[in-house]
Amino acid sequence: MGTSTSRRMDDSDSRSRSDDSSDQDSDLATILQYLIRSGQVHIISSDRDDSEDEFVAAASPPRMMDLRPNTKELDKSEVSLVTQQACGLVHSSGHERPNSIAAMINAREIGMFGRSSFTRGDCCKITNNYIPNKMKTVATYHSKAFCGTYSKDGNYFLSACQDRNLRLYHTTEGKFELFRTIQAQDVGWSVLDTAFSPDGNYIVYSSWSECLHLCRLYGDSENQDALPLCPEERRFCIFSLVFSSDGREILGGANDGFLYVYDRECNQRALRIEGHDDDVNTVAFADSTSQILYSGGDDGLCKVWDRRTLSELNPKPVGVLAGHMDGVTYIDPRGDGRHLISNCKDQSIKLWDVRVFSGTSGQKNTRKAVADQTWDYRWQKVPKKLSNLKKNLEGDTSVMTYRGHCVLQTPVRCHFSPEFTTGQRYIYTGCAAGRVVIYDVLTGKVHSVLSGHRACV
Repeated sequence: MGTSTSRRMDDSDSRSRSDDSSDQDSDLATILQYLIRSGQVHIISSDRDDSEDEFVAAASPPRMMDLRPNTKELDKSEVSLVTQQACGLVHSSGHERPNSIAAMINAREIGMFGRSSFTRGDCCKITNNYIPNKMKTVATYHSKAFCGTYSKDGNYFLSACQDRNLRLYHTTEGKFELFRTIQAQDVGWSVLDTAFSPDGNYIVYSSWSECLHLCRLYGDSENQDALPLCPEERRFCIFSLVFSSDGREILGGANDGFLYVYDRECNQRALRIEGHDDDVNTVAFADSTSQILYSGGDDGLCKVWDRRTLSELNPKPVGVLAGHMDGVTYIDPRGDGRHLISNCKDQSIKLWDVRVFSGTSGQKNTRKAVADQTWDYRWQKVPKKLSNLKKNLEGDTSVMTYRGHCVLQTPVRCHFSPEFTTGQRYIYTGCAAGRVVIYDVLTGKVHSVLSGHRACV
């Protein structure tokens, strides 16, 4: 997914020349494996029979999506009721509310709602009629924009581009104005992830580097702190990172399968936890307490960890969520400490209740399904067998599965819609077909599609 710097390659070359022939072979194999993984070398098949793995077009929307999603588990779940209440479809008072906006306003004016004004649910019910449907270009780069992040208060937007620049924008009062550009340091291929500190004073970013890099939102952009993670792998990167709610710790997921925790007060790595059998593509805190952690990797599993019991000597997750058939690219917590969504290379998003973990059978079936995958999502097209899935894996404990978007080329992300304005009624995700796809959490159907990009979102 990334490339090494010329300095690292030169170092490896000099080492290989000084070693004996067996060491040369080993080092060359390591380098070749890295080049293949980073996308610099593509191995194009083969004389194998592709009849089983007929591919669908990578740049076009999926031909198959759930037109009648199976919502059996979702309908009887807690998250369904909570979402209906939050977005105004069901009221705890038991009183039936008008459906149209005009009728709701009239009912409020004549006192039908009693002394109270609109509830939060009423407001969300209104605003859910106005999902964004128009776009305008606010910035253009000459290289790919790899990721973007809003600050917690929404006053700043941070983008990371393959030109090695981080760009900060003012976004208050409807503005989108560039006010600072930061040259990223020690970048091998691209900045891979970024995050704002909870107090809004710092940003941190990761790349193909053994260090995270921390810099102040205001101040000298050349004065950046390198936060060494001291990995055992020579070619190393953090794919995903996030601050704890108090800003003291930074959690990262790495290409060596480990979770890393950096302590900013002690200025050193606090933990290195063996988490997954392959790349850790995504990490997150469950809620504002920063005690429960989530991780997802290319082994197809989502894992739940308790920060208070994390141990390098005995790295045991609290539980495992199994049911995907390929690598997990992103996790977004609902914020209630009980539910999360995961995006996956099997072209689906799954909704999970973390109180219902998967058994050994489900985990085994996921590992087998991942091992059976013979394609590479970075440059190959989606196998037809993935786009035409009819049923879930045996042992899948997810609450709901959403299909209708493409996960290709890069770890595509997904999010719950905002609680304050929508009651988290929707899930939105990027798509390799240049779209933003919005799902209705309650029905499983694609609610709307936002177009405007010409490449992977």
